[in-house]
Amino acid sequence: MISNANINLHFREPGPEEPQLNILLTTDDDDERPVYLSGNFNEWHTQDRKFEMDKVGNGLYHFRFPEDFVYPNELLYKFTKGDWSAVEIDQSGNRTENRSCTQTQGLRREHVAKWRRNWLPFKPNFLPQIQLISEGFDMPQLNRKRRIWALLPHDYDSSGERYPVMYLQDAQNLFNEQAQYGNWEIDKKLAVMSEYKIGKIIIIAIEHAEQDRIKEYNVGRTVLGAGEGKKYIRFITDTLKPFVDGKFRTKPEREHTGIGGSSMGGLVSIFSGLMYPEVYGKLMIFSPSLWVVPKMDFMNMNLDEPGDTKIYLYAGGDESKTMIGQVKKFKDNMIKNGFVADKMKIRLSINMEGQHNERYWSDEFPKAMEWLFFNTKDN
Repeated sequence: MISNANINLHFREPGPEEPQLNILLTTDDDDERPVYLSGNFNEWHTQDRKFEMDKVGNGLYHFRFPEDFVYPNELLYKFTKGDWSAVEIDQSGNRTENRSCTQTQGLRREHVAKWRRNWLPFKPNFLPQIQLISEGFDMPQLNRKRRIWALLPHDYDSSGERYPVMYLQDAQNLFNEQAQYGNWEIDKKLAVMSEYKIGKIIIIAIEHAEQDRIKEYNVGRTVLGAGEGKKYIRFITDTLKPFVDGKFRTKPEREHTGIGGSSMGGLVSIFSGLMYPEVYGKLMIFSPSLWVVPKMDFMNMNLDEPGDTKIYLYAGGDESKTMIGQVKKFKDNMIKNGFVADKMKIRLSINMEGQHNERYWSDEFPKAMEWLFFNTKDN
């Protein structure tokens, strides 16, 4: 029985005759983040405001289904702290099975022992297959070679499925445990996404040019001088993508093709989407170096967008004094352009404690991937 000492004075515990179903949740692992219900009644979305629980005491949450709620024959659900990176787990850190309920009224008591943190722990058997495509993939547009990796779903060899593809910059920092500044741990995050059936995807990871990284990611003539970004973008689009589509079981259409990166890698990904909107339907832009192009003018760009585009923008409040302002301005300028009008969806995610490093991009990566590729509902 719940101790009355823990219950908010304005909360009265529902009785067994309540005409609507009430869920009373207790948890031993509480914090300030809200708790949401995610289930087969809202397409398993993890931050649906209509299904946010009321916190009525320490480690105590309540939700009452609305009067007009249409109950499925079997209510399947889980509790989350806002996304799958923070879903409920058992006392030993293992995934819990979906909760099941056929009640449509009265009170149902539930308990969560722990919450997953930053998408961990992960199950090794769900880790993607990591293939080195080439030690020296030819880049004819730049007259140089590059090491490129493919991360394939764990069951790629047996599934027979086709998969969407995301092209990511800075492969050295995406899954390399020996990376100097840490890594995004995308292999572990993809394992959790696969385990939870969020979705499976092929990642093509392109290593940067080491000492020439900034020059290669710099598009046009900017405050950094003349860059090679346009040639680099043509390499990915005209050379690498056709190779990938021929070698792997991809979904080659623009609605299943994304490109992304962080910092200068984020900037070159923006221009990739602007130069080739017929190729890239998903852009994942983390902490972009927008200061490099302070006068980026979307209003004068002749952009002919053939279909819906989704852009996931992320910025950290502890990156620089200008980062959040620049990213917000970028979003506003995109929205003002006719290119966006009815065709583009932009999600801006801001972590006020976020710093300009791999740790924070790692946490954001699966959230961005879920929204860009596997979320069919706008929320």
